Amino acid sequence: MARFFSNSRWSRKGIRLNSIILASAAVVFVVIVFLMFRGGSSGPREAVASSENGVPEPAEATRAVETRRATPRLAVVETNRPAGTATPQTPIPSQPEPTSATAQTSPLVAPPDQAPNGLVESIIAEGTALLQARPRKVIAARDKLNEAMSLPMSPEQRETVKQQLMNLSEEWLFGPAVFGGDTLCETYTVQPGDLLQVIGRKHKVPYQILMEINKIRRPEALQAGRTIKVINGPFHAKIYRSTFTLDLYLQGTYVRTFKVGLGKEGYETPTGLWRVREGGKLISPNWTDPDNPGRVYKATDPDYPLGSRWIALDGLEGAARDRTGFAIHGTKDPDQIGSAGSRGCIRMYNGDAVLMYNLLIPLYSHVEVFD
Repeated sequence: MARFFSNSRWSRKGIRLNSIILASAAVVFVVIVFLMFRGGSSGPREAVASSENGVPEPAEATRAVETRRATPRLAVVETNRPAGTATPQTPIPSQPEPTSATAQTSPLVAPPDQAPNGLVESIIAEGTALLQARPRKVIAARDKLNEAMSLPMSPEQRETVKQQLMNLSEEWLFGPAVFGGDTLCETYTVQPGDLLQVIGRKHKVPYQILMEINKIRRPEALQAGRTIKVINGPFHAKIYRSTFTLDLYLQGTYVRTFKVGLGKEGYETPTGLWRVREGGKLISPNWTDPDNPGRVYKATDPDYPLGSRWIALDGLEGAARDRTGFAIHGTKDPDQIGSAGSRGCIRMYNGDAVLMYNLLIPLYSHVEVFD
């Protein structure tokens, strides 16, 4: 009898041991499958730039308190900066991630071109008349002309509207003046202890554009009591693969158009909604050639391919959803702008890439790609 109970007890222990082993094996299998799917990404993509030698956007580089005082030097427009010289920047407090409602807020897609539109013609005439009363009617003219951007019109009409709005942006946006009735730009009196980086973040724009429009040479040169111009962001971009163009908007107001280079056959730039990645804005990052993993390019290399800036994107919707490794960046080969030659990234002239770097802000700025 004692032997029976002993054997029975060992039998039960053996069953429990086998069950534990089987359960552990199942857990390990599930974890491996999860990691495999999580690490993968669908479709071809550009190689990801490394931040080893690049300079990250300050808000995403590290976390810091608003009382930080020391800020390094920075040149806003660095088109003549020697290759490979990284500009140190100051971390600033992060902001909470936008809600889904905020993430979906973006300008309307321009309708396809058609025959001349009589309503657009009247809007152009009214906007042109308002321009005769500048500077008093600059904002009224801008807002009137911007109404036409959501309407179908002929290519000639669209070109006229865009050109007038681009010209106006030099006055109301990129110039130092703030016009009455403008909800997109306003004045701000600097308070003791203010940091330019924090001011920019509160208004959802990079601090570099505030330096540029206010002619501030260094962030630490900001003086309490000074009245500066601030921009109420964020900026957004719309890219059209058929025309190789990028339309820039401030909130829902059109600003200007840029020519871009896009993905070649088999590596087409994915359509859909993207967002500027937190920590994804870099100056002169290293880049690994995806066709030759042993080849790592540095900014000092004569054939460095990334140009002046790297703005990483995260895919949110459409074919872009969950895609990574794509970015807006400069180029060493300006002849490819306006054509399909990249591995999916959006290439810009280096000066345009610097400007885009100074305008787009992580988490809040969206990039939409259309056919």
